[in-house]
Amino acid sequence: MTRIDAKFAALKAGGKKAFVAYIMAGDPDLATSAEILKGLPAAGVDIIELGLPFTDPMADGTTIQLAGQRALEGGQTLQRTLDMVAAFRKTDDTTPIVLMGYYNPIYNRGVPKFLKDAKEAGIDGLIVVDLPPEEDSELCIPAAEAGINFIRLATPTTDDKRLPKVLQNTSGFVYYVSVTGITGSQAAQVSDVAPEVARIKAATELPLIVGFGISTPEAARTIAAVADGCVVGSAIVKEIGAGKSPAEVLATVAALAAGAHSA
Repeated sequence: MTRIDAKFAALKAGGKKAFVAYIMAGDPDLATSAEILKGLPAAGVDIIELGLPFTDPMADGTTIQLAGQRALEGGQTLQRTLDMVAAFRKTDDTTPIVLMGYYNPIYNRGVPKFLKDAKEAGIDGLIVVDLPPEEDSELCIPAAEAGINFIRLATPTTDDKRLPKVLQNTSGFVYYVSVTGITGSQAAQVSDVAPEVARIKAATELPLIVGFGISTPEAARTIAAVADGCVVGSAIVKEIGAGKSPAEVLATVAALAAGAHSA
């Protein structure tokens, strides 16, 4: 059982929905990012999504693209990101961390070395946006063998024919992208999300978390109510990009978490 599995089991036993928060590793700088990361669990975050900065993101809107640029300009690397996680693990051995990004930096490092280093650092799951199920042998299956969950995205365009392929070899949870488009581009609508969540949950026993287009505590509550939880990214990253202090960012996170947990 991974930390992700344990977290969802505990949430289910307590009748609670999951709140997942995304930040970009190294944004706006390594020290500030590490301070925010360390404070997320106390702010009510159940699972942390840690963005791996990359020069050519495809699923990310302007807010997260700029965060990646700030991080890269500040010298953030894959190694520094793993070091951040290892430092976090010295004081928190229970909060799951999912590394979210693109395949190029992982491929460049080499899959066997990356998986060994990620496991040792304390990474629990991977979301690699540009690796489709057809490439499962590349990273997904080796990750599972290494004890790291490989979390797949389902979208409004994932029809019933495609869905079994998407769910195949997926573990940890399924991430439902609530809008057609990039992060931070439009608001999620519960009337659109609810039937899609029901359709996907009928095909899998994995928890289903909804992300993209959730930016307020009320939206977090509304969306979490029809799923197993929700993810907020751009709304948090926007606060970081605006130069807010870690304490101010974490206060925003706490309000969002409270919204999701009230579902």
